[in-house]
Amino acid sequence: MQTTTSIELVHFSEDYVEQLNSFELPEEQHQFTALPKEITIEKVGQYPIVILSNHVPVGFFVLHATDRVKEYSSNPQAMLLTALSIDHQQQGKGYAKKAMFALADFVKQEFKECNEVVLVVNHKNTAAQHLYAKVGFVDHGERRIGPIGEQIVMNLPL
Repeated sequence: MQTTTSIELVHFSEDYVEQLNSFELPEEQHQFTALPKEITIEKVGQYPIVILSNHVPVGFFVLHATDRVKEYSSNPQAMLLTALSIDHQQQGKGYAKKAMFALADFVKQEFKECNEVVLVVNHKNTAAQHLYAKVGFVDHGERRIGPIGEQIVMNLPL
């Protein structure tokens, strides 16, 4: 468990289900990500992570160490980050930035074999692109076509 200024990244537990299921996003954000209640964890190697502030869930994402990572990185020690969301009522408080700054230390502690986190972000989602760049993710120019258009592949070396 990694802490930075009132933010904790913790592995999902049933204790958080009710709060996570109440998360909401405006449609302009929801088109780019999934709400926690829409995520199905069905494979070994999928790790749902809860972002807590004062022990209350404010955000969520999933780390993958499955074959899906190979779509975005040739590094066998890479993990894929998907489905980052901050509950609409909690947005604007810096939680996403603090959580992403805490990500490297959390991954190094919890997944010792991992040395890179990779993600894809829609080219229209400029707010997320700026966030990821600010916390150290790098765009090397690799692109994919996703369900709603071009996606930028970004990676964070650990």
